[in-house]
Amino acid sequence: MTTSLENFGTLEYVQDKYSKLWCWKITGKLAIDKISSLSSKAWYGENENEVIIEDSTDSIKQLKLLMDRFPLEILSKTVWQRKIVKTYAPKPTLPPIKHKLKRAKPGEQFRGKLMNFQKEGLDFLLKSSGNALLADEMGLGKTVQTLSYVSTEKQTFPVLIVAPLVTLNNWEREIEKFLKKKSRNGRILESNSPSVTLIRTGKSKELPKTDIYVINYELLLKRSGDLEQVGIRTIVCDEVHNLRSKTTQKYKAVKKLAALPTVQYRIGLSGTPIYNRGSEIWPIIDILKPGLLGSFKEFCEYFCYVNDKGKAIVLENKRASLRNELQKHVMLRRKKADVLKELKDKVRYKEVIASDTDYYLEELDKIWKKLEDEQKEAQTEFSKSASYHRAIQSERQIAGVAKLPHVINFVKNIMEIEESVVVFCHHKVIHKLLHESLQEFSPVSIIGGQTDSTRQDQIDKFQKGESKLMIAGIRAGNVGINLTKAKYVIFAELDWSPAIHRQAEDRLHRIGQKNTVFAYYLIGNGTLDDHVASILVDKSYEIDAIMDETVDTYENKDKAALILAQIQDKIHSK
Repeated sequence: MTTSLENFGTLEYVQDKYSKLWCWKITGKLAIDKISSLSSKAWYGENENEVIIEDSTDSIKQLKLLMDRFPLEILSKTVWQRKIVKTYAPKPTLPPIKHKLKRAKPGEQFRGKLMNFQKEGLDFLLKSSGNALLADEMGLGKTVQTLSYVSTEKQTFPVLIVAPLVTLNNWEREIEKFLKKKSRNGRILESNSPSVTLIRTGKSKELPKTDIYVINYELLLKRSGDLEQVGIRTIVCDEVHNLRSKTTQKYKAVKKLAALPTVQYRIGLSGTPIYNRGSEIWPIIDILKPGLLGSFKEFCEYFCYVNDKGKAIVLENKRASLRNELQKHVMLRRKKADVLKELKDKVRYKEVIASDTDYYLEELDKIWKKLEDEQKEAQTEFSKSASYHRAIQSERQIAGVAKLPHVINFVKNIMEIEESVVVFCHHKVIHKLLHESLQEFSPVSIIGGQTDSTRQDQIDKFQKGESKLMIAGIRAGNVGINLTKAKYVIFAELDWSPAIHRQAEDRLHRIGQKNTVFAYYLIGNGTLDDHVASILVDKSYEIDAIMDETVDTYENKDKAALILAQIQDKIHSK
């Protein structure tokens, strides 16, 4: 049998012709010479340059030692991987975290109320000494649990929060909402929040002394030198799966900062921390709890096999044991179904995302000038009202365009968890752009102008699971359809009428829905979305309490005049 230039022979699991025992057959002159010098329990095979070695733990170790220096082509890969896993099973050296969690009470610096399962999350973080992976499913409040921890554990400040760019403003808002300021003499200042420095530039300069620093992954390497000087004690990595490759600059930057002598606490947050590729979980754990999974080589030898492309893939029969190892020592993961009794049957979130404010303000200027001209020329109250209406609809459309790239990114993040998702939008141009940009998910659509048969065909494909993504016009898809296949609904644009949103949500939240429905309202930062959201969301983010029971179109002249006055303010402050 011929071998590749990279291999010195072959290795195959065979049944010995004479003893009828299963053994290992090795071919290749150099390989035979080497294994013969390592093992006394080897004998010649039927052909020249062929040797048989017994199947035992010692033999596996000897073969492994040989192959580290002289690679063999493995012809029985599945058997070899099974034998290697069994032979090199690691021995845990760290005491496991207790599984029974109490409902911990957050410290005086925390403002707000935790659900019971979130109190258990706080207890987990306290028992793990703040070196942990919080891997709750999306929507269970990993942010608030983390903030409750930094307000409860001793000497956690200054805190460094590293997160995706689109989440930085949300972190800033959540800090202000949930944390109280603590003075130097230890007194709690009820009406104040901790000082926050939002780092938005890569230019190196001395950072001010603040309680919390917030930065996105892409800038971290450029500012790591400045951050090394401020005495960071806690590092929080949001969406920590961004660090799943140990060759990236952001991983190297976080690894370096996490190793600083001042850093005592390292927390990773992600609803999707474990991917199919085994090598991707190791860098994350290496930052949070170095040594838990051994060296990268040891980790791969035990948990993984290498595919044809040279990637380390977690063995199917080792995925459960890897998850258990993580849960014993570093990871807490709860699914929505685990804590369903504490959740409302419909949970809504206001999510602030970035937007292209330069484009938005430039287009607003054009809208305002056109409106002023139309108002001067209008001869009737009807004409003036229609003019206001057109201006408002134009503003809504440019707000949708301004935040579109970040809406697409948000949808893709949700799709990573392999759940069915419905995205509602308002304008046809936004619908078209979403459909084009998310083609990788083969979306189905509901939009005005479809025939009844086409519309029903799209619904049926979604309900049968043939497509996991539905893009629907909020007024075309808000009534008369059943989308219970999904439990996630995303509002890429906001309608003026709360009743429209309620009806759209209820396409998912209806008889036949077995899961809690999670609705995400995406607010474009720097646009008038905030004003629209104030109609839909109260100050405490408890959206359930503010949805209007009566239909209010918000399209009369007085309301429109108020909105356009705000547009004018924005233009003048440009």
